[in-house]
Amino acid sequence: MTATILVADDDAAIRTVLNQALTRAGYDVRITSNAATLWRWISAGDGDLVVTDVVMPDENAFDLLPRIKKARPDLPVLVMSAQNTFMTAIKASEKGAYDYLPKPFDLTELIAIIGRALAEPKKKPAKLDDDAQDGMPLVGRSAAMQEIYRVLARLMQTDLTLMITGESGTGKELVARALHDYGKRRNGPFVAINMAAIPRDLIESELFGHEKGAFTGAQNRSTGRFEQAEGGTLFLDEIGDMPMDAQTRLLRVLQQGEYTTVGGRTPIRTDVRIVAATNKDLKQLINQGLFREDLYYRLNVVPLRLPPLRDRAEDIPDLVRHFMQMGEKEGLDTKRFDNEALDGMKAYAWPGNVRELENLIRRLMALYPQDVITREIVDTELRSDVPDSPIDKMGARSGSQTISQAVEENMRSYFASFGDNLPPPGLYDRVLTEMEYPLILAALTATRGNQIKAADLLGLNRNTLRKKIRELGVSVYRSSRGA
Repeated sequence: MTATILVADDDAAIRTVLNQALTRAGYDVRITSNAATLWRWISAGDGDLVVTDVVMPDENAFDLLPRIKKARPDLPVLVMSAQNTFMTAIKASEKGAYDYLPKPFDLTELIAIIGRALAEPKKKPAKLDDDAQDGMPLVGRSAAMQEIYRVLARLMQTDLTLMITGESGTGKELVARALHDYGKRRNGPFVAINMAAIPRDLIESELFGHEKGAFTGAQNRSTGRFEQAEGGTLFLDEIGDMPMDAQTRLLRVLQQGEYTTVGGRTPIRTDVRIVAATNKDLKQLINQGLFREDLYYRLNVVPLRLPPLRDRAEDIPDLVRHFMQMGEKEGLDTKRFDNEALDGMKAYAWPGNVRELENLIRRLMALYPQDVITREIVDTELRSDVPDSPIDKMGARSGSQTISQAVEENMRSYFASFGDNLPPPGLYDRVLTEMEYPLILAALTATRGNQIKAADLLGLNRNTLRKKIRELGVSVYRSSRGA
């Protein structure tokens, strides 16, 4: 029996395109430009699936969806919207839509989703509280971000383990927090731990806690991050830096749902959702014997790769507005960016990704008295951040400051940021690791991605450089001529 698709959209061109495409696909199609007619059809029991725009002349589809789900809970509703934000995708999910498609949409994908929905109609979980719609945790309307929104919307009401990958500064913790704050564990704690910031011999204690006397200096029982995150979400950042012993203990938790504290003997049941993140190539670490393959597959249940900012430059105006609003709330002066300034930011490579953009906006708002930020100002700031070569950046070639002096100056600032406290142990390895990545990236940028020249510049064997590029996850710059 031929399925009937009900289509509601106030755009006549879209109605025509959908009518023709769905008819060719073998469906009976009924089209309308308003929500009232759509509701009349649904109330009468007509239609096997609904395709509707969010904004219509007489009623918003998000206001209509609860009535549809109450009257006909098994009727799949596919929502389309030109308001392509994270909250649109989340609201579509929590209001009971089967799926969400941003406009402009791909007809082939639309027809495939309709086929799945008709074959296996699904009920969505209960909606979030209305006040959960306030705020905008993720920003961007690019195709890359739309896909991330759709994946997150589907994961909100599950406990599936998520592996987030992407370059440093792309917002991996922000995504993990959004998944928690808008998911079914939102009333529980969100606990984050950065493996790269903790001494390797203390990671197990940090994760699982320890008993009194478990090791030298353990004068009292200490709770671990698993216990702190009970009933909520545990975010394991830089998972590639986790030592093998801790990996073995984590695997046991994922397999059996229990752990023991360091020095303890009694298994402790745990109920947490695990979200892991890394900017490294874990498969390469597996080949090197530095990461357990079985743990990788336990963590990589749902992979999600965040795009670098240079691959979604069309999101920069939205991000700039977002960071300006944040700055204004913190008391920074209101600014406006002219179009040429925005064009300059779109053309920039953003090696530090969204984090670098946020820092730039805050700096511009704080330091420049002008009401309008121009292209010249933006270019000046970006040039000061990323000079033409790593040697220029350290000031060594000009004679104004040696590399050693620059490092010493930065380390003084780093220690000063902790006030009367000391930074976490393991500083030596951490500093060397953090310096190695930008050094290799700068060499590759200066040589336009030519690895032979970059290896010669660095004084490294080419194979050694290739290995470090893979291990550190350095994005290799390539000119239009190749390398």
